[in-house]
Amino acid sequence: MRVKAVVAYDGTGYGGYQIQKNAPTIQGELESALAQLAGASVRTLAAGRTDAGVHAVGQVIAFDLEWRHSLEGLQRGLNAVLPAQISILDLQESAPGFHPRYDARRRWYRYRIYRGATRHPFYQRFYLHVSRSLSIVEMQAAAQMLVGRQDFYAFGSPPQGDNAIREVFRADWREEEELLRFDIEADAFLFRMVRMLVGTLLRVGRGDLDTASFAEILRTRDRRRAGPAVPASGLTLMGVTY
Repeated sequence: MRVKAVVAYDGTGYGGYQIQKNAPTIQGELESALAQLAGASVRTLAAGRTDAGVHAVGQVIAFDLEWRHSLEGLQRGLNAVLPAQISILDLQESAPGFHPRYDARRRWYRYRIYRGATRHPFYQRFYLHVSRSLSIVEMQAAAQMLVGRQDFYAFGSPPQGDNAIREVFRADWREEEELLRFDIEADAFLFRMVRMLVGTLLRVGRGDLDTASFAEILRTRDRRRAGPAVPASGLTLMGVTY
């Protein structure tokens, strides 16, 4: 049967989701745990190949498995053998042809920022520390320019081919005391797109780039004027819509 699972993980110290030779990966840990329980190699499919250091609370994976016990038992078994940084939040049988990447309609990412005067150890793993003052009004105005279907080449590279057109459904900033978050939801994302967008929007917030110049970067597809990309530690894949 084909199984669909929602996975959460702390990406710190991992080389991303996809298996690679020179670093531990989320996919590697998941497939190792599945092999322990199934007694055979099991390949996983994922909604998104998150980069090194990126976290998730709503990554969706799928895999085919011959399993004679309950799915609740499978979930408990996986969580028992997986590292503490990875957890299966939900697990259920899916349609035989379900593909977590190609069937996805929307993906939601969040970038978190801590705006304290000094760095704080509690926020180090999941937040970017920014001590300079920011204009949230200007950042929000620039973020609204991202909504719609347009070419985002200035902010990332297509994983395949040269099509950089994506549809963004929402992009907004929210602040709560010293914490700040940027939420963006789109049909798909370019490589490093969210991190490049946040880096550019922070320049707007600091007053180093005005909203008209931000719009021009987007319109002219001028990657040289965008960024820099912010660290991966503040980025989390929040969920996937089907």
